[in-house]
Amino acid sequence: MGTNSRRELILKGNLKKAIILIALPVMLSNLIQTLYNLIDTFWVSKLGGTDLAAMSFVWPLSFLMIAIGIGFSVAGASLISQYVGAKNYEKAKNIIGNLLIISAVISIVLGTVGYFVAPIILKLKFFNLSNEVYIRALGYIQIIFMGLPTMFFMFVFNSIKQGEGDTVSPMKFGAISVGLNIILDPIFIFVFNMGIEGAAWATVISRGIIACISIASLFFCKGPLRLDRKYIKKDKEIILKIVKVGLPSSFGQSMSALGFMVLNGFIISFGENIMSAFAVGNRINSLVLMPAMGIGSSLAAIVGQNLGADNIKRAKKAIWESVKICTIFMVVGGIIVTIFSNDVVRIFADRPDIIEPGTYYLKLICMSLPLVGYFQILIGTFQGSGHTLSAMVLMMGRLWALRIPMIMLLTRFESLGEKAIWFSMVGSNFFICLIGLGIFMTGNWQKKIIKGEPKNKEQLKSDKIEKVETA
Repeated sequence: MGTNSRRELILKGNLKKAIILIALPVMLSNLIQTLYNLIDTFWVSKLGGTDLAAMSFVWPLSFLMIAIGIGFSVAGASLISQYVGAKNYEKAKNIIGNLLIISAVISIVLGTVGYFVAPIILKLKFFNLSNEVYIRALGYIQIIFMGLPTMFFMFVFNSIKQGEGDTVSPMKFGAISVGLNIILDPIFIFVFNMGIEGAAWATVISRGIIACISIASLFFCKGPLRLDRKYIKKDKEIILKIVKVGLPSSFGQSMSALGFMVLNGFIISFGENIMSAFAVGNRINSLVLMPAMGIGSSLAAIVGQNLGADNIKRAKKAIWESVKICTIFMVVGGIIVTIFSNDVVRIFADRPDIIEPGTYYLKLICMSLPLVGYFQILIGTFQGSGHTLSAMVLMMGRLWALRIPMIMLLTRFESLGEKAIWFSMVGSNFFICLIGLGIFMTGNWQKKIIKGEPKNKEQLKSDKIEKVETA
């Protein structure tokens, strides 16, 4: 399906069909990535609980840097989707070219900073890491930082295709990357005897290869968004537009990552076994969340293109259809995981002190799955409309205004133990959805961010053809 065909489906076709068709590849892509994460967790767990705890602990630190790239990619997807909806393909290609430039510069700078700052952060007394966890965590995270540009370019490619409404291409490239990663993991970890650092190198190399291929494909694809070297040219006005839309998202993502680091600090204070239980539970939980994440991503493209085409009514309808579909997936998935939670946790852990808290956490978090689904829909709506400040409020608010204060309060009750953290997670999901609904009801998200820009010759010609066809 080409760009024009996808645009027709998004703007005029059956909305349920559009949501599912765009969301399904994202779900499959997330499934592939989650399966890899589970396999990665499986191989690293064979090294011991210390290595698993180290890898889980530094994930938010890597995400702190990666989040900035995700934020600018969100801006790119939002702008591209609205320009595609408005048939301004030249402007969309200018956005793509400048997005590539921004990503290259920022990823190199952040990767370098992260590499040298990581030892300082991990030594902070707040985290109170044992020497063994510190050594393994540092070795893993520094390699991830060296490969940061590869991740940024993958984000750029995914955002370009998401803005187009093409979620199949990212799925294909993602599947190849994960397949390569799965092959390299045991080789680097055990055959080359590199331990947890081998897992990091497997990730960087597999993503690096696919990142190069995916970006190159933008110059050889067919359709109105095929790139040319002339578009890889710095444009101050476009860069400012990307930064204006992307900065709130980047800041929100980064502060969320920082919040998760603080959360990990609370979790690991209860012991490495609780950190491992949290890691295993989260890996399993992410499987159930895939439909919600897929629907949120598809909704961003649908909302963006319909706002670009000045079809607010259809954008609203798409949101409520997404809520219905997401609720069904989350309720059914939550029930299934709750029933088999103990058996699933046992696949990844054989110690009772990990299995018991891991099972309890998994059962409890499944109760709030519909709330997490609604959270993803709200984020997709605000990001697709380009109102990333609202998305930032939700992402930061859930952790900093709700979850962390609730944890600080509930951990005072010693009888709750680590359950204080699990209760805080569920409670924060509930309250942030209420806040998000309030922001949504203001209607500010309905204002498109490309309003007032003149149409080019390509748009005018396309509009004439469309009028003739509908006459």
